This record gives sequence, structure tokens and C-alpha cells, in this order.
Amino acid sequence: MSQRAEVEAGVADADLRGETALVTGATSGIGREVALALGRLGSRVLVHGRDRERGRAVAAELGEHGADPVFVAGDFADPSTPAALAERFAERADRLDVVVHAAGAHFRDAALASYDGGVERTFAVNQLAPFSLTEALRERLSPERVVVVSSEVHRRAGPDDLTREALTTLDGYGGFDAYARSKLANALWARALAARTDDIDVASCHPGFAPGSGLWRTAGLPVSLGVRVLDALPRALVGRFVDTAAEAAATPTYLAAVGELERGAYYRDCAVGAPSAAARDDALAERVWSLSEALTA
Repeated sequence: MSQRAEVEAGVADADLRGETALVTGATSGIGREVALALGRLGSRVLVHGRDRERGRAVAAELGEHGADPVFVAGDFADPSTPAALAERFAERADRLDVVVHAAGAHFRDAALASYDGGVERTFAVNQLAPFSLTEALRERLSPERVVVVSSEVHRRAGPDDLTREALTTLDGYGGFDAYARSKLANALWARALAARTDDIDVASCHPGFAPGSGLWRTAGLPVSLGVRVLDALPRALVGRFVDTAAEAAATPTYLAAVGELERGAYYRDCAVGAPSAAARDDALAERVWSLSEALTA
């Protein structure tokens, strides 16, 4: 079985030479596999992540493919990071062909990030930071395509989870529920961005479930223990519902490299899928946009 995301996605013949891609969360897991795939397809790749050592390692690996990589470190829990990243990338590129938002976090412990004086940290990292970064990039580098990595876990959340009151309190915090809320917001934000623009191809996607991706390292004990068990079991037992990081990276790689996509749609397994009813609610998408705009102002 291939361990290259572009092969899994069926885009191994795509020619991305001359294009520039930005992949957030590219220092490990799914983001790393997307970045490497785009580099192998010829794209110049701008790499984002928190870990400088891992980021430089990914950049070095991309350099072996002639991808002329750039690594820039940044912590999405810090509200000053998105604008600073956009500025630093603008110093290194004239334009962006594609942005893949693969950065994401799942936190065991409740905390507020300092967006707008206090926003639940998972939502801040997974939704507000990519929203703010995209808006800053639109001003500086005019990206032509935006790929937002959501998750099937979005089905666990609903409209009541996406109010200012819910996002600015830690009452009743649960790490998995907070993650689900942020992933529903991701799908709705992609839908709202598509409705508001006609010059950006944008879609969200479920990447796949990769226990070894590192996403779950800060999850609570039951979740992290279950993920570690799944990661340790033989592929023959779990292969039907557990992916390697490269397999999970197939759909975002497909969306980054394919010629055309359905704007605002939610993809799964490299095809348009059916998200939850809440994720198809245009009024709720506008609410997410307005909240994201207000909380990052």
C-alpha cells in the first residue's frame, strides 16, 4: 500500500510546478504529509508549525524535492500570530495558490485564549486563528484556493454550541465537545467564505482518522488511551477504520491539487460528502463568520 498522500488521492500526476502553497500545522501528522505531497508534486511549500526543530526537518525534506521551502513558526493560541505570519509569508512570496489549514488541537484542560479578552482555547486555535490568518493573507497574497480541514466529529456539535456565550465560558468544558464545536465552525466558515467571494475556491473536508498523527496527544486520558491502543493494533485488525497519516492526508491533498472543486462543499474520501444539517445551515454559517470577525477584531 502506498504511503504517499498524492497517490492515495489519485493526483500523483498533477503538475504543481510554479505554484506556491502554505500548509499550517505542517510539522507533524496530516499537515506534514500534505506539505510533503505538494512538494513532491512540484509546489513551493511554505511550512507553518509551533515546533522549530520539526519544522526545519520538514523543510529539509521538502528541499530534497526541490520545493524551495520556507518554515515560519507560530503559536495559534496567541492572537498576534496570524497577522505576523501573513506578514512574514508576504516577505517570502508574491502570491499564494493554495492555503491548507491543517493545524489543529485537542485540549484535555480547559483554558481561555486571549482573543477578545477570553475565548475557549480550542475554538481560538482551530477556528479563530485560521480565520484571521486567511483574512490577512487575502489582503497581502490573494490566495486562489483555501482548504479547511474539518472532521466528521463536527456532527457532535450543534447551533447552541456556536454562540458568544458558549465560546467565552469554560462552564461544563469537555475536550472532545470543544473539538467538535471547532470542527463544525470550520465547515461553516468554509461555506460562508465561498458565499462571500467569487475569486477563492474554498472547501472543507474530513481527512480521515489517524491515531498516530499526534493530534490527540493532549486529549483526556480515556481518549488518548483509546487512540494509543488503536495506533498499536495491527493494520489487519483496524485498517478499515483507522488511517495512517498519509492516508488521512489524501482528501486535503486532493483538494489542494485537483483542477476543480465544489465551492463551499464538505469533502470526504476525495469526493463531496454530506455533512450534518447544522453544517449546511447558511444562517449558522453567517453567525460563525460574524462571531469569528468580532472575536478577532
